[in-house]
Amino acid sequence: MDKKRKIIPIFVPHIGCKNNCIFCNQKRITGRINPKIDSNYVNTIVNDYLKTMEEDIIKEIAFFGGSFTAINIDMQKELLNSAYKFKNNGVINNIRISTRPDAINNEILELQKKYGVDIIELGIQSLDEDVLNTAKRGHSIDDCKKASKLIKEYEFILGHQIMPGLPKSNKNKDVKTCRESVLMKPKIARIYPTLVIKDTELEQMYNEGMYEPLNISEAVDICAEIYSIYKSNDINVIRIGLQNTENINLDNDVVAGPFHPAFRQLVEEKIFLNILIKALTENKISNSIVTIKANEKLFSKIIGQKRNNIKLIKTKFKLKKVEIVDWDVKNQLMLFNDNKNISHIMVDDAYTNYVKTCIG
Repeated sequence: MDKKRKIIPIFVPHIGCKNNCIFCNQKRITGRINPKIDSNYVNTIVNDYLKTMEEDIIKEIAFFGGSFTAINIDMQKELLNSAYKFKNNGVINNIRISTRPDAINNEILELQKKYGVDIIELGIQSLDEDVLNTAKRGHSIDDCKKASKLIKEYEFILGHQIMPGLPKSNKNKDVKTCRESVLMKPKIARIYPTLVIKDTELEQMYNEGMYEPLNISEAVDICAEIYSIYKSNDINVIRIGLQNTENINLDNDVVAGPFHPAFRQLVEEKIFLNILIKALTENKISNSIVTIKANEKLFSKIIGQKRNNIKLIKTKFKLKKVEIVDWDVKNQLMLFNDNKNISHIMVDDAYTNYVKTCIG
């Protein structure tokens, strides 16, 4: 059984950012205003988190925000040294950093290796030059490819972060970004549909009618396809959508866009709905009782929020009743029509099938 993993987040807001990307206000995203970033900052945060963590879990220090490898080298060394002491003493297991593609080179990677960094996540955001330029990212597609290749050559775990719904983008461009990301072979990925955050250039564009963000339905549709592409290529999607925090919610700093506190759940539900519709359609099921056997951990994805998935298939196929029964088998579903087994589905196949559905 895989051990639980807990991340200790160390935020370095905006320190290493040489660009003011139109969508970004790191101080609001992190919820931290001008903290003093030094070894004491790292030690305090790590020790506070350790007090609440169980012993038998994987613990990981993660430097987020601020393009870590673009900050002053001496500061990098100070922060990494503090993190490395915890790792060297066996208190934490891994060190992760997040940075920009144009802030990666041999010298930088040698430094990260020296201080025990394990995972490097690149904010590539888009792999369309027009979208990158409009977002004022300050780097190119070629920078993304070169950085990804170099990170893998140094045997770090590579992560990609992408942002569907940026200005000048569309579904085709966002899906293409994902497919080109897959070719660079990251091990992990994050999908952050674009939100309009207060005090950003994107907010000004939105207020002036120059930008229209994705709505929830559009974002779920795009992210379900992107997520399925990553999953069907054995890339672990570790987050979909910004985390709901004291600042990041529709009552505070999110001005507009597809924010939902359970956005990943919505994406998973859409993929599982596709499984059900495909099975019922192929078996020409109508006007009958359908029973779904699945592990209870899958129930929420199958049922959907407010039972939306069940309501939809009942209406679409004129079903008399839909029953869901717990099955002590992981990652599989079985569908029965009037007690006759009509479909046996491997959950992993659901993502491949979803991609095929989108292509078709």
